[in-house]
Amino acid sequence: MNFLKKAGPPANSGVPLTPMIDVVFLMLCFFVTSQIFAQWETEIDVTLPTATTGEMPQRLPGEVILNVLSDGTVVVNGQTLADEQLRAMMDRLVALFPGQPVLLRADKSTAYEHVVRVLDVCRQADIWNISFATLAPGS
Repeated sequence: MNFLKKAGPPANSGVPLTPMIDVVFLMLCFFVTSQIFAQWETEIDVTLPTATTGEMPQRLPGEVILNVLSDGTVVVNGQTLADEQLRAMMDRLVALFPGQPVLLRADKSTAYEHVVRVLDVCRQADIWNISFATLAPGS
């Protein structure tokens, strides 16, 4: 009597899906996370002015980014806002999150009056935590 079975293909010869799903999920998490952090710099084509004493601050969670173009147009999250719309948005922001940080990114060719106008709208909405974006020399 021969109790040994004939050698044949292994019973489970399929592709192991669990490690492949794990790798794909980790890659998805990485790309979503990196896209979120890269989005704020590439949102609007704004050429920032340079400053030798500027420091790279740590990004604050929920930081609102106001982009001021050279013609004075204010863009937030890809939407162009008039002063009234910006003020309404800032009022809602302060009502929900007092002390909300705001980052002001103005083009280096933007007239000073446009930057002051945006700062005035922020001040009217009682926003005090404002940072200004600049580039280091040679960047």
